[in-house]
Amino acid sequence: MLESLIAAALSAGREIMAVHAAGPQVTYKNDCSPVTEADQRAEDIILSSLARHYPDIPVVAEEAAASGHIPAIKSDFFLVDPLDGTKEFISDKQDFTVNIALIRDGTPVLGVVYAPALGVAWTGEKETARKLFISGEFESVSNHSIRCRAKPPMPVAVISRSHCTPKTEAFVAENGLIDSISIGSSLKFCMLAEGAADVYPRFSRTMMWDTAAGDAVLRAAGGITLDMAGLPLRYEIDQSNDDMLANPDFIAWGAPPR
Repeated sequence: MLESLIAAALSAGREIMAVHAAGPQVTYKNDCSPVTEADQRAEDIILSSLARHYPDIPVVAEEAAASGHIPAIKSDFFLVDPLDGTKEFISDKQDFTVNIALIRDGTPVLGVVYAPALGVAWTGEKETARKLFISGEFESVSNHSIRCRAKPPMPVAVISRSHCTPKTEAFVAENGLIDSISIGSSLKFCMLAEGAADVYPRFSRTMMWDTAAGDAVLRAAGGITLDMAGLPLRYEIDQSNDDMLANPDFIAWGAPPR
């Protein structure tokens, strides 16, 4: 399954970069978030691949969900964000990603995060996380295993470029996090997974498809994402809840707190 998800993500990334080169046309969804033709074209590629390989596993994908298409969920389902970091994509930055995750009984057990503009991808499955280097022909040319680092004397925080809040700034200050990095998309989870940062506090709105793939990579690398009760973040969809696909606030850790 991991290989097929990587292939789908790379194909989606190729389409995204084609739109990026041509210049995206931007429209806005009902929640005022931006969307481009790259989002939909990448999602179509991923959905087609998942339907071909795994027709019995439901898929919750961002653009389909925005149109009201949310399938009945089983114990296993996919979460797909075809273009995470659309604001960064539009503003010609490089920190946008393709996210595909498999959820099993509320836990992200397999994930692929691909940053096509950076030529790198990350995968997580069971207790194995890897970083892949992708060629200009959208093929994986090499990879190596990654792990979260032990908590250093001066931990580094990674925070959202577009969604930093006063609560986030207070957390950084209260925990003496002198060093911090601002970056977009699910790359924040991947930085924790490969030992480039140590904690990612998120106290503003995220959706499950924003976080699941990166969370899977982080957990496979030895980290964890905790809700504000100190419990592992769950991916359970309650279809009686109008906001059923939103995450609670969370803190992702490279070295789990004692």
